[in-house]
Amino acid sequence: MNAIAATAQAGADADAACFHCNEPTSALSPRVAIDGVERAFCCEGCAAAAQWIRDARLGDYYRLRSEAAGRVDADAGDLTCWDREDILAGHARAVPGGRELILLTDGMRCAACAWLIDRALRREPGVLDVSANAVTGRIRIAWDPARTALSAPLRRLASLGYRPWLATGTERERARIAERNRALLRLGVAGLGAVQAMMFTEALYLDTTGAMSHPMRDFLRWIAFLVATPVVFWSGWTFLSGCLRELRERRLGADTLVATSVLLAYFASLYATLTGAPHVWYDAAVMFVFLLLAARMLEQRARAAATARVDALARARPAFAVRERDGHRETIPLDALQPGDIACVAAGAGVPADGDLLDAQAWFEESLLTGESTPVHKRAGDPVFAGTACRDVPARVRVASVGTATRLSQLAALVERAQAHRPAIARMADRVAMGFVAVLLVVATLVYFAWRAHAPDRALDVVLALLVVSCPCALSLAIPTALAAANGALARMGVLPAGADALDRLARATDVVFDKTGTLGDAVPTLAQAAVFGDMTRDRALQIAAALERDSHHPLASTFAPYRDVACRIETTRTLPGQGVQGIVDGIGWRLGHAPFATGGIDDGALWLGDGAKASARFDVRERPRADAASTLDALRAQGLALHLCSGDGHAAVARFAETLRFDDTRARQAPEDKLAFVRALQSQGRRVAMVGDGLNDAPVLAGADVSIAVADGAALAQRAADLVLATRSLQRIPEAFALARDTRRIIRQNLAWAVGWNLVALPVAAFGLVTPWIAALGMALSSLTVTLNALRLGRDRKALRA
Repeated sequence: MNAIAATAQAGADADAACFHCNEPTSALSPRVAIDGVERAFCCEGCAAAAQWIRDARLGDYYRLRSEAAGRVDADAGDLTCWDREDILAGHARAVPGGRELILLTDGMRCAACAWLIDRALRREPGVLDVSANAVTGRIRIAWDPARTALSAPLRRLASLGYRPWLATGTERERARIAERNRALLRLGVAGLGAVQAMMFTEALYLDTTGAMSHPMRDFLRWIAFLVATPVVFWSGWTFLSGCLRELRERRLGADTLVATSVLLAYFASLYATLTGAPHVWYDAAVMFVFLLLAARMLEQRARAAATARVDALARARPAFAVRERDGHRETIPLDALQPGDIACVAAGAGVPADGDLLDAQAWFEESLLTGESTPVHKRAGDPVFAGTACRDVPARVRVASVGTATRLSQLAALVERAQAHRPAIARMADRVAMGFVAVLLVVATLVYFAWRAHAPDRALDVVLALLVVSCPCALSLAIPTALAAANGALARMGVLPAGADALDRLARATDVVFDKTGTLGDAVPTLAQAAVFGDMTRDRALQIAAALERDSHHPLASTFAPYRDVACRIETTRTLPGQGVQGIVDGIGWRLGHAPFATGGIDDGALWLGDGAKASARFDVRERPRADAASTLDALRAQGLALHLCSGDGHAAVARFAETLRFDDTRARQAPEDKLAFVRALQSQGRRVAMVGDGLNDAPVLAGADVSIAVADGAALAQRAADLVLATRSLQRIPEAFALARDTRRIIRQNLAWAVGWNLVALPVAAFGLVTPWIAALGMALSSLTVTLNALRLGRDRKALRA
């Protein structure tokens, strides 16, 4: 009875989740019999998808998959937009018999998904070819427009839970796919050649008594020569061309060593074949090429997974835009959208451009841009960004920025630039590898002559093994793979590296200097009290202050924004960092700032309005710490960092912050040059200083610190003074970035230690003739993969890595 009860409970638990997508179900959820077993589904869309998969005899999908499918959206939108020539013109290309297009989908979660997409779309009439890649989320589809519109197979794709998106950078993607296909073909040819060459040369090795006739020996050698030639010169062209490039640039690298080893084995074997010498090494040459190609392909695949952030950003860009004009809506290519247009965003759809929300309120998913998983509540007038997704209800957006001016494009540019940059430590590793190759060639020459005198028949074997096993591939990969994985992890957190060597300098920081307003403060100061003097009225004082702050980006400007009067005539304004703003309002000169600047009085921490000599109003402005400021500072203290607060605000305001957030070192009324002087003083004591500011008036100190982080939105993405840009409002990303930087430095040290240790051990072992050439190639490939896999740990969960 217990077993029956357990079985019944297991069945009930299984029905609690959708059979297709694993989402929760209810008592009213649809139930459909699949292969004689009644299954529960969360919605009609998932039930229809499962029925179609069963009827199409593709039920193996459910057996093969390792992840649950995405939920099927019953309303996939108007897919006929994909049939428009003005949209396809810039993305589809002609192929024999039809056209080809690269798509993205965010529902492909495992290899079984790619298997299902391949077989499902191939059954659609007019589809010529399909290739789905579960790693990149990309689908290549070729179709015959004379037989079917593109929207027809895309409807099938959407009905299975895979929503299509338009892939940007299609030319680059085509080049990448073509290069990957060539690499696979080269690897396949090398693999077949390695098997065949080993088979023929093994017969020569087994002839230890010399019983084989000379014609048979020569026949086997010539056959091995014919097999090895295309492997060396076609499959191995990657290494040969790399060697030529390195020689043209007058430097020695890993490709030079690999090409030297392969060509030495090949031409020595050819000479032995022509002269009848006792040994040939065709098998070593082809095994070198095969194993090194396999290792390089796995390394490139791993590094591509670490840099998938750019593809994720491309996926966020919607394929089309819906524009509203004169009460009518039309679907247009994204490139046709202009600033000032009104874009309509359906619930669940992506925002096509940056702009301002026109509706009363809406929720937006900004996780891709900021790393925050919680939807953000927006009200009318709030900024929304391209690549974010509208939740629950549709929204209308007045477009402000399009194309490369959007925040999404700036994020992608920062990520790509960070991935392309080679920091100083990587360049140093390249120089070390180049010197190592030069020394190794000299050592190989000495070893050859030593073995020539001792055992001439083994001299070339030993030298080949020595050259291959000591190839500095692991040394060359130790740093770039770690940095690629770390930059990908940073981007997922919402921290974008904008400066060179930012991670390395962040890992070395000992002190962190914080700005207050707009950084640790909530960036929404409130007016606690306003006092007026003489014949000035409160309303007039607030209107003048609002007029002076009209064009300011300082957080204090938002305090006076509600009091702005369009009737005020502003002739000129000028901001003096650390003091305030001055200008002419309605023909009268005014100053707004601290007391010495605005009134010539004594600084009391308040904001004063005056003409430079006489006070007209006094404003008491309060700013609260951000909700996560205290926990962020505690996390930084736990990492051993010394914290400093350096603000342009008055002593009273800074003292309140210092008491709330437990700062030991605070400085008030600091102009930008004062902040810079403070940073210089810390640096003169041998400290490594990280500056965290809002990127608005802190440019001098951001540039002067050892490493700097700009805490801001939108406009800060163009802030070139900072080394890192915090694209999210969560301050918790700052200690996470410090931890990641330190983990990256530790992983790099581990990789370098492994690479150097491997060569120190492998070189004497090979020099003493204890390994064969093909075993040396296998060991070198495994060494390269070891540093690559170790580097990819940086892309995993941060807590798990630190544990």
